[in-house]
Amino acid sequence: MAKNMSMTKTPVAEQDPKVRARNFKEVTLGYTLEEAMLEAGRCLNCKNKPCVSGCPVGVRIPEFIEKLAAGDVEGAYEIIKSTNGLPAVCGRVCPQENQCEGKCVRGIKGEPVAIGRLERFCADYMREKGTAKVSKPESNGHKVAVVGAGPSGLTCAGDLAKLGYDVTVFEAFHTAGGVLMYGIPEFRLPKAVVQNEIDSLKDLGVNIMTNMVIGKVLSVDELFDMGYEACFIGSGAGLPRFMGIEGESLVGVYSANEYLTRINLMKAYLDDYDTPIKRSKAVAVVGGGNVAMDAARSAMRLGAEHVYIIYRRSEAEMPARREEIHHAKEEGIEFMLLNNPVKIIGDEKGYVKGIECVKMELGEPDASGRRSPVEVEGSNFVVDVDTVVMSIGTSPNPLIRTTTHGIEANKKGCLVVDENMCTTREGVYAGGDAVTGAATVILAMGAGKQAAKSIDEYIKNK
Repeated sequence: MAKNMSMTKTPVAEQDPKVRARNFKEVTLGYTLEEAMLEAGRCLNCKNKPCVSGCPVGVRIPEFIEKLAAGDVEGAYEIIKSTNGLPAVCGRVCPQENQCEGKCVRGIKGEPVAIGRLERFCADYMREKGTAKVSKPESNGHKVAVVGAGPSGLTCAGDLAKLGYDVTVFEAFHTAGGVLMYGIPEFRLPKAVVQNEIDSLKDLGVNIMTNMVIGKVLSVDELFDMGYEACFIGSGAGLPRFMGIEGESLVGVYSANEYLTRINLMKAYLDDYDTPIKRSKAVAVVGGGNVAMDAARSAMRLGAEHVYIIYRRSEAEMPARREEIHHAKEEGIEFMLLNNPVKIIGDEKGYVKGIECVKMELGEPDASGRRSPVEVEGSNFVVDVDTVVMSIGTSPNPLIRTTTHGIEANKKGCLVVDENMCTTREGVYAGGDAVTGAATVILAMGAGKQAAKSIDEYIKNK
């Protein structure tokens, strides 16, 4: 029986919406020890543990919560770290409502246990205490290469390092972290938190080489020639998509990838960095996912007076997390639902001055189960904006698959793998967005975890 039978989660402190909408400091401030223990007391410690089945990396959730409820934060953290190499990240950005918390028994008649907040608390508490240290395992004499230092690659590298493998991660950017660094804004995921998680992997012995564009500097084939016995490809899906409408080449049109990379990785929001980015008065962000929310909320923090989310379906169909939509509304983001852009309008100098949209109606469900949007004839209208950010998805860059012998991709450019995350070439494994297309951090981590297990079995059997 739970110690705390409250039907609702223990509230968590947040910055005031009007204040946070103009700064890049973290929105959610996290639990205190007393609040964390109180919330942990809501867990029923179910016998069949449905929450664990909802976690892509298999965190032993009731076990760590039981430790936390008793005040043993270090014990709770060790349980989390046994399966999750990036707990401070997952506690902040995982869609828990669709995963672990979505299966929590307490959610049947009330709110589920705040599993994500508790995971974040444990990781933050240990980091701040300076006791979240790991030691390098004894080497087993085998070498593995990992391409991409995003969540999938880092997870695979960490799990292999724990088994004694000599792991080198080859990262194209100048900083490790992948989407955790370039895609997710500081106000949702502080970069110091990400760096701390990466440093803990280095303590395990993981070697990270930056500015290494595999397919240009080295090929996967050459990695095998250098003595690596297996290779994991976790290169993500960084190739942006556009709508193909008139005006997308105007000055002031960004892909969400470029826009967020300039802000997050290249620090365009800081006065002492000279990264160029437009300081806009009115911004239209096209799309309805988490990336669209990140772009819109970042634009507001850069000083925009009006920021619009233009989405062709209704709010019920939006793929973004409910929390992100809620926070965006609180911060003054204006939602233009059931609208779709048909043209971006420019001035005589080639700069954006507006976006023409058409109203939409929801028709019959499409293959995904969502109702298909249909244009309302003659409903066109123009919104005055000086910046447009396209956030309608991404796909894997073809560089690696076109420079590596023996690996196949599907029609969308995603690498083809089997249930063990092995590609069509022996010894080459892949996971994360490079396989699925743009998805969540935790699903990418789950793929990296499975790949590490498969690589270990492959090398042992070999």
